[in-house]
Amino acid sequence: MHAPGRAIDERTPVLVGAGTASDSAPVTELMTRAARAAADDAGAPALLAAVNRIALPQGSWALTDPARTIATRLGASLARTFRYEIGVSQQEIVNDALTAIGRGEVDVVLVVGGEARAWVRHGGHEEDGEALPPDVTVTRQADFVAPVEQAAGIVVPPVQQYALIENALGAHEHLDPHAQGEEVARLWARFNLVARDNPSAAFPAPRSAAAISTPGPRNRPLAHPYNVWHASQWTVDQAAALLFCSAGRAADAGVPRDRWVFPHVALHASKAVTLTARADLWAWPAMAVLGRAAADHIARPLAELPIAEVYSCFPSAVRVQQRALGLDPNGTPTVTGGMTFAGGPFNNYVLTATAAVLPLLRQEPSALGLLTTVCGMLSKPGLAVWSATPPAPGRGPRIADLAEAAAAATPTRAVASPERAGGPAVVASYTVTYDADDPPAPTRTAIVADLADGTRTAATCEDAAIARAALAEGLIGQTVHIERTAFTA
Repeated sequence: MHAPGRAIDERTPVLVGAGTASDSAPVTELMTRAARAAADDAGAPALLAAVNRIALPQGSWALTDPARTIATRLGASLARTFRYEIGVSQQEIVNDALTAIGRGEVDVVLVVGGEARAWVRHGGHEEDGEALPPDVTVTRQADFVAPVEQAAGIVVPPVQQYALIENALGAHEHLDPHAQGEEVARLWARFNLVARDNPSAAFPAPRSAAAISTPGPRNRPLAHPYNVWHASQWTVDQAAALLFCSAGRAADAGVPRDRWVFPHVALHASKAVTLTARADLWAWPAMAVLGRAAADHIARPLAELPIAEVYSCFPSAVRVQQRALGLDPNGTPTVTGGMTFAGGPFNNYVLTATAAVLPLLRQEPSALGLLTTVCGMLSKPGLAVWSATPPAPGRGPRIADLAEAAAAATPTRAVASPERAGGPAVVASYTVTYDADDPPAPTRTAIVADLADGTRTAATCEDAAIARAALAEGLIGQTVHIERTAFTA
């Protein structure tokens, strides 16, 4: 349903279908099923044969060109295949599709992604049927993470960096560790309530705030203050697909008008600012830039939008975004239940989230829905606003890369090289990780700290006594001694 008399240019990009698949099967099979479901959702299965481009975010798998396999199975013989490396924002993939359609470069684009980690864990093996690389590989910039972060070992697993952000936020808001833990657990318990009503959720079992915050045999501590049930759960078998086309092609293909959903805002920032380079670890000015641009374009605060799915790999990602976008810190910005409880299929969750938001927008054609994207460790933001009602005449969708504005708005610090970092430093944030024993014991402390010359560094300490002390007393604001990527208290 659209505004009476509102003309729609035939080159206007529209999202006409979304589909998901979840089963114990190879990832290419799951993605193929999701693509077919998206075409069925559009009411135009024949659109699959007309797909000009299949765009696919790199997953945890090591396949050469799964988009080509999918194209063959769908009969999309004219499709060019695009693979986007890890570190390219999922919103950028969507923006590329919208832009290509708007420019007349293509008419029909399938964006599809998936994971089959649970299937692999249970013995499944994916056969790579493609010998040639994709037609186009979109790469990320080289400095996605800082060398000192890699050298200090705080990049993998990423829960460490998000825990560092979490603890910096707690200190900034003057929360003692207990109050901070309770606030985080209450937020995640609200997400869990939403997941319980999501029939597609992978982990919908009820979990109270106390259960989430209390470590135990089935809720191992990962990186203080996070346990397993604070973290994105990526051992899932899930795929999602979005089918885009021009308004003219949608009309020609017979896609009912009540299936069309329009982008009002599609923004991303392609320039990464690494964690250690951000002066304020607890803030995300780049996302705030996108939020202000979106609010200006739709002429209303994002907090007023009735539908929201904020990227939710870890609680700090949600909490920082709530503050950057002016959302209610006590709200629950999810329709899926989030990546911990609905399932977090690595590098394509935005597709799943969009598929969940789409029917809600069709049910309320005048409503606007917000979706956000996190890339890296709050490295590159993405934000979209969708509606089943097209933008007002003369307004059009705002599709842009705000990299320069986002970078300019982000206060930064020079980052030390791993070889040269040394001397006294003041801790800006910390986290503690655990050994593999049962029960797990705190053994390693990771920090981000400011050296005497004002440069920023990252370091770790393998002293279990220091780890225990950090858990008991905290470290932020304390002075430690740095020697390359190691520290002593």
